[in-house]
Order: sequence, then C-alpha cells, then structure tokens
Amino acid sequence: MTAPSRPPLKSITPTAVTPHAAPQPVDTPAVGEPKGVAEGVPIAVRPDPQTGDGRYPIAWLHICVPRGAVPTATSRCACGWDRSAVGKARVLALIGDHTTHRDECPLRTPQEGRTAA
Repeated sequence: MTAPSRPPLKSITPTAVTPHAAPQPVDTPAVGEPKGVAEGVPIAVRPDPQTGDGRYPIAWLHICVPRGAVPTATSRCACGWDRSAVGKARVLALIGDHTTHRDECPLRTPQEGRTAA
C-alpha cells in the first residue's frame, strides 16, 4: 500500500515582472482647520490648569548613609551655596550650617527695607 500524496502546504505566488510604485496619498492643503473638527472646538493642547501654591525649592540637603560605610552630605542652594561633608561629625556640622544658611539666604529673606550698616 502506498500513502496518498499530500498537497503542498504553501503556495508560491508568482512575482511581478516589473516593480510597481506604491499608491500615493492625495495632496491635502497644509493650512486651515483639520477636517472633522467642529467650529469653536480648540484643537491645541492647553496647559494644565492646576497651579501650585507658589512654593518652589531653593535649597537642597542630600544625606547618604550607607550601612557600614562613611556618611556623606551635600548642601546646595540656588543662590550659589554649595558645600559637602564626609564623616559623621562633619555631616552633622553641615546640617547645622544648612539650617543657618536657610534662615539667612538672600533668596529666602527679602532685602527690601533693610538699612545699610
């Protein structure tokens, strides 16, 4: 007995003799309202209407204390204050200096109305 022959699983489609260009889209005007937009409907993305409470960061204190390693700290301010410390005693001193600077920073303390010494 012979098994019946199986049909081929894939059919090979004939290829074109010459390449054909892909269909091109119809030219549309680049100005004006896009089609399908109702009159009076804004299409531009508007800014987020939520507003903050007027506060923004001025000074940053970054402390890093990895387990079993030496602690480090960095104190930076928008006015130009930039200090760093390595070691527990110096980091604690920098925290105090950062607090003092925060109270005396010219960006946080208005200079108007002060009399010259």
